[in-house]
This record gives sequence, C-alpha cells and structure tokens, in this order.
Amino acid sequence: MNKSLTTVRLKVSGDFACFTRPEMKVERVSYDVPTPSAARGILEAVFWKPQIRWVIDRLHVLKPIRFTNMRRNEVKQKIPATTVSSAMKKGTGQLGFFVDDGDNRQQRAATILRDVEYIIEAHFDLLDKTEPPQKYYECFKRRAIKGKCFHRPYLGCREFPAKFEWFQGKLPPRPEELTGTKELGYMLLDMEFTPAEGKKFDLIESHEGKKLNANPRFFKAVMRNGIIEVPALDSLEVKQ
Repeated sequence: MNKSLTTVRLKVSGDFACFTRPEMKVERVSYDVPTPSAARGILEAVFWKPQIRWVIDRLHVLKPIRFTNMRRNEVKQKIPATTVSSAMKKGTGQLGFFVDDGDNRQQRAATILRDVEYIIEAHFDLLDKTEPPQKYYECFKRRAIKGKCFHRPYLGCREFPAKFEWFQGKLPPRPEELTGTKELGYMLLDMEFTPAEGKKFDLIESHEGKKLNANPRFFKAVMRNGIIEVPALDSLEVKQ
C-alpha cells in the first residue's frame, strides 16, 4: 500500500503539557517533546477503528520548549487488578475510593511544559485489506476539520486538553531557538505486545482471551531543526 495515501498531519496545541518520563517514580517530570505513544493517543481520540493502526512518522515542534513548575493533587494508590478481577467473577465488589479522602490524596510537584504547539505527522496501516485506504483518510480529515473526537485529546495528562486542527500545506517556519541539533536522550516509543511466556508482572488479557506481555520500547530521540524522526517499532535502533 502506498504510504502517501494514508499520511496525515494534525496540528495540536495547548497551554500546558506533561509527557511524563517513566524513570521519575514520585514527582512528574515531562519529556521535552511528546512521546510517539502520546501522539498516537491524540490521533486515536480523533479517529479510531479496529481496521487501522496509527504509526507516527515524525513530530514537528513549532514553539520554543519552555518548562514550568506546579503542584498537583494526585492519589497515592490505584485499584489493584486482582480486586477488579475478583469483582468481575463475583459480580459485586468495592472498586472505587474517594479522591477527597485525605488518606488517598497527595500533593506532588510536577515539571511540565507550557505554551506548546506541534504538528503530528503520521500514517495508518490498513489491517483489513478489503477496504480502500481513501475511505479512512477522508473520514479522519473530515472529523479533524470539524473538530470531532471520540473523547477530548490531551497532552500527556487528562487535565491538559489539546486543541487540534487539520493541517495541510507548507510547514510554518521554526523559531530560531529550535535551529540546530539537540539530543533528547532515550524516549519511550510505544508498548509492544508479545505472547507471554510464563507468569510476569506486566501480563494483560487480550481480546482473544490470550495472555500478552506488554513490553516498553525506547529510541534515542534527536531533534533537528525542530523535527524528531520516529523509527519503526521493529527498527534496529529501538531498544528494550
């Protein structure tokens, strides 16, 4: 399939963003730019179908990278998966807890991005070969132009909503601060799901009832003149 037939560009922006580094265990610290998995989540919020799979090709940074600090109310625990599984089997159970409860709420500092704007350049792989790719391309374009989405896309955290619009034409000029090459270190690319071998901590249940192992994949991100090229998930430069 011709990749150019399924390539789209979506412009996203927002007042704040936080693409959390996984190595920060207690307080959130954002990457300098969006992760490819976060960008894919934005596209899926606008248009998702089981017949297609979004693949991020490159990320365009349109505004200088600026950080700010804030304190956020978070919860110190989450509902255990075993509790959910037990409730599903029994048909009853206590699955919630109150965020307003002082025992569950914690105030934590966060280092986040402010005043951000990006262009996500991506294409989709067509899993159902009987369907014409133009059908899904036009559907995504129509929804993006009209501002439609299945749920409000967000910039890393749900409290940071993203504005989005269809982008076509010549790319805008980059700020002078983004000129040159900047190494951003290893960044989360996405999660790869493989058949599980034995019992592991990160096992999930697939739609087919099979156990799958969720494995994070990382790549060495380099921004050249405001553009980050994203490798394919099966590329040799992608690390575990």
